[in-house]
Amino acid sequence: MKITVIGGGSTYTPELIDGILVRHARLPISEIHLVDIDPARVGVIGAFAQRMIKARGADIKVSWGDDLRAGVRGATFVISQFRVGTQAARHRDELLGREFDLIGQETVGVGGFAKALRTIPVALNLAKVILEEAPHATLLNFTNPAGLITEALLRHAPTLRTIGLCNVPWNLRTEVSNAMKTPLETISLDYIGLNHLSWVRGINITGEDRTSDSLAGFKNLVIKQGAQPDEPYWNEESLRILAAIPNYYLLYYYETQNWLNFQRVNPTRASEVMKIEADLMEKFKDEELTEKPAELMLRGGAYYSDSAAELMADIHTDAGTIHIVNTRNNGAVPGVPDDVVMELPSRIGAQGAQAIETSAMRPDMDSLVRSVKDFELLTIDAAVTGNEDSALRALITNPLGPDASRANQLWKRLKEENSGLIGAFNA
Repeated sequence: MKITVIGGGSTYTPELIDGILVRHARLPISEIHLVDIDPARVGVIGAFAQRMIKARGADIKVSWGDDLRAGVRGATFVISQFRVGTQAARHRDELLGREFDLIGQETVGVGGFAKALRTIPVALNLAKVILEEAPHATLLNFTNPAGLITEALLRHAPTLRTIGLCNVPWNLRTEVSNAMKTPLETISLDYIGLNHLSWVRGINITGEDRTSDSLAGFKNLVIKQGAQPDEPYWNEESLRILAAIPNYYLLYYYETQNWLNFQRVNPTRASEVMKIEADLMEKFKDEELTEKPAELMLRGGAYYSDSAAELMADIHTDAGTIHIVNTRNNGAVPGVPDDVVMELPSRIGAQGAQAIETSAMRPDMDSLVRSVKDFELLTIDAAVTGNEDSALRALITNPLGPDASRANQLWKRLKEENSGLIGAFNA
């Protein structure tokens, strides 16, 4: 069994290797191939992966290179975790948001829009290569904005088995586990929404509905933990109104003004991540290092290794287990079109993911989900066709987008900042 990692030079890769090693008995991989456009970076990551594997006594070959077609050839699983334009493009996205007094985060608002335009053409080319070189492979898309990219893949490469993956649902389940002091495997969630736009409406623990006390426990836990002193965070009143456990990223929608105030006086997250990654890369070069360093948790993406490796193991063993992933709705949520991608509890087996039927969304949730989904569909159309009107309408449809009177000005600046990187608009 071969796994190919696109963006294998990412600092996330050692997390993934660790998750695979923990599950090697259920996921008998013989080869891991890392594909990356940066030969020096992927060389460091590849050598560290080899040391990790050797230290665990596993028989897994690790190879790397920049040839996409050769890397994908014969793969059982392909994991997408690449970043077009690197962290430098993310930094520009955040600054562009600030220039227009908008949220510039990498997966929501103008930042998510810019990143999607850079990423969709590359993702669709990857899908084409997989279908030619490994047509029976499963593509696990971790590349952000994960839900939007998965939507593009399922619409424009429908014969490729694709599942969108995010660590946030796993993290939320872990937080409930901590709040309720109960093992992770005993917890199931009534989880609904889109990637980075989701809510936990109900909690079941060992077959018993524990929603009320779980919400109270979660409220106490997150309020106690807090965040940076001036960073917007959930408070008791906001959690009472929502009457659900919100995805962290919903803060950008529910506390927009507070976030705008915060980003005016704080460095971009991209600049912080670049420093973290530089430190991590130095650590990865240490030939004595054979375990992922604790500092990796600072990078974000906590539990990515668990969610990705567990998903692959359950697909390989046709386990029939439930994972929260990005997949087509297919009738699971009443009132939502079958063909749109949602982030939902899904039955996992050898043929991929099947969303599990659930109840309709509450009106406030439904309204926000529909607006963001329409933004996603307009963004995909813009990226694929080069339609300028679709791009402008995507911007003003997004709940975190600009006023219509400023959309053209923002669009012009976005194209300037992403010259040569946004596919159909490069000309």
